[in-house]
Amino acid sequence: MKKDLLTIFDLTSSDIKTILKRATSLKKKQKRGEAHQSLKGKSLGMIFEKSSTRTRVSFEVGMYQLGGRALFLSSNDLQIGRGEPIADTARTLSRYLDAIMIRTFAQATVEELAHHASIPVINGLTDHHHPCQALADLFTIQEKKRTLKGLKLAYVGDGNNVANSLIQACVRTGIHFSIATPRGYELDITFVNKAKAEAVKTGTVVETTDDPYRAVRNADIVYTDVWASMGQEAEHAKRLKAFQGYQIDAKLMGAAGRGAIVMHCLPAHRGEEISAEVIDGPQSVVFDQAENRLHTQKAVLEMLVR
Repeated sequence: MKKDLLTIFDLTSSDIKTILKRATSLKKKQKRGEAHQSLKGKSLGMIFEKSSTRTRVSFEVGMYQLGGRALFLSSNDLQIGRGEPIADTARTLSRYLDAIMIRTFAQATVEELAHHASIPVINGLTDHHHPCQALADLFTIQEKKRTLKGLKLAYVGDGNNVANSLIQACVRTGIHFSIATPRGYELDITFVNKAKAEAVKTGTVVETTDDPYRAVRNADIVYTDVWASMGQEAEHAKRLKAFQGYQIDAKLMGAAGRGAIVMHCLPAHRGEEISAEVIDGPQSVVFDQAENRLHTQKAVLEMLVR
């Protein structure tokens, strides 16, 4: 039976451990220059309705390094952009490809595509979820801290798709999660409640607050993202005002635990959600985090396609 990756909760804790273990092995092989052709002859279709740097390059290079091929499919070039039903696109592409990765707006689009496709579908980002990013984040945390269970991750900023996938990733792997957002920009309560239910099973703590210092206190990982995501550009000025006091700067990092690392999924706006001093400083692991998209994506592809 085919398996999709639409949200982190599509993966069991065992699945995540397998992905992280395989990503570690694949990264070592890539650093040693060893070829690994596990997906030789396989094809990945990549549908983009949103612009991308890390998602496109990591999936395209990842398929190449695994011996397969990735096809970039802009929504402007597909019939789906001219009104073809998603179901018809899914059924057609399933006859040509071995998997589909889609980066789009509505989560419902990804779910409908997966429902009608007979091949695995990977969510490369929607307005509600970014599971591939969260997997790379877990891999980076494990690399830097040598463990996951029992750590505390503090997220400061907008309760967006990245935060939603992070809360799922944390509670599923035993990381305590604290999030500070301005009022009106919180995570959707339904996502929080689902995460809290999972946290009970894994013995983790989920905390929501509007106080960045409370969230960051004694954190092992401090994480942020842009205040205005793609599609929210018209709200930029309003959000700049609403998020004053939520910047990750040296003062806020002073409340974090000793040896805390700083993460950001990129692209970053220095001087807004994070100061240049912090993102370019010694606690920052953002470019290791960006690189690890490649290795975790390859592990996901192997798990779903092979």
